[in-house]
Amino acid sequence: MAAEIVNPRSDSASGSSDQEGGAEPLDSFDPAFALHRGGKMAVQATVPLRDKDDLSLAYTPGVARVCTAIAEQPELVNDYTWKSSVVAVVTDGTAVLGLGDIGPEASLPVMEGKAILFKQFGGVDAVPIALACTGVDEIVETVVRLAPSFGGVNLEDISAPRCFEIERKLQERLDIPVFHDDQHGTAVVTLAALRNAARLSRREIGQLRAVISGAGAAGVAIAKMLVEAGIGDVALADRKGIISADRDDLTEVKRQVAGFTNKAGLKGTLEDALAGADVFIGVSGGTVAEEAVASMAEGSFVFAMANPNPEVHPDVAHKYAAVVATGRSDFPNQINNVLAFPGIFAGALQVRASRITEGMKIAAAEALAAVVGDDLAADYVIPSPFDERVAPAVTAAVAAAARAEGVARR
Repeated sequence: MAAEIVNPRSDSASGSSDQEGGAEPLDSFDPAFALHRGGKMAVQATVPLRDKDDLSLAYTPGVARVCTAIAEQPELVNDYTWKSSVVAVVTDGTAVLGLGDIGPEASLPVMEGKAILFKQFGGVDAVPIALACTGVDEIVETVVRLAPSFGGVNLEDISAPRCFEIERKLQERLDIPVFHDDQHGTAVVTLAALRNAARLSRREIGQLRAVISGAGAAGVAIAKMLVEAGIGDVALADRKGIISADRDDLTEVKRQVAGFTNKAGLKGTLEDALAGADVFIGVSGGTVAEEAVASMAEGSFVFAMANPNPEVHPDVAHKYAAVVATGRSDFPNQINNVLAFPGIFAGALQVRASRITEGMKIAAAEALAAVVGDDLAADYVIPSPFDERVAPAVTAAVAAAARAEGVARR
């Protein structure tokens, strides 16, 4: 139901054009503002409050018995509160969509959107939390103190390289899943699409050499996952060129990346790396010249995922590539994080996992790829977010992987 219906505006709140000096309401001409008025979500009770008996059970005095039981056996909090089924969606507003550092308040429409995606596609309740701090330790300490209320933490739109350290420190200090979706959600869906593209071309992923444009959160996570999945070789390129061990301008994260990528020892520019490459993965927002795409190997795959403008326009990519994917919904093969994170968290929460492992993420990618099944085609290597098979398949795979890896607690 649209927010405009749930939260009807009043003339005094809308700034009617009839008022002296008033401006036309933003949502009188833009449906996005109309839908967002009053926010996109609300808290709803799951128990009745019809009379004093209901009230005495939901609140005092009945609630005191439950509180006492949890105080004596803390693990009961997962059975008698919403903790084990709710995720905190945490941001500092420093890397919001393609908008950059717009601050915590301006990030809230995106965080609300993320929360309703959790609910719609995974059946998981989520709470947007926008923090008015950007220091690594400040964010970590704040989330640690909030954690008793949640079964998991989804870090969102936090700029690199701080996002890596924030995630690592929270994973060390908390015994609930901590997942930076900009990194791992993108990587899971990319791997799923790449597995199917390879299957379509009758190749194994170990036969492929990939080039990633962008060495931020998503690029680094994709590289790690492709290596974990057995990619033949993968090289990353940032604004200064191919990341290699002999560069003296690398951050600590990029030095680590140089240690497990680029086995071929490539140097130079992104375009140099693309010559003869099997796969291009774009998460940079830059532009790749058509000549560079033309230099790739025959039967190549182009995943140009920048929004709203892909690094390679699909019309250009189709001239040379066997499979083309983007981050946009108006082209086939959309690499969309919503295919991954709702099911990943649903599976982790289902078994009360203490963390999300690499094995769980790879299991999610394999389950997502398997949904395509025998319908595999060049314009269908990844399912739609609205395919009702997606979330159950990912949820079941993640739960099973958590049990196999010993991080499940039920």
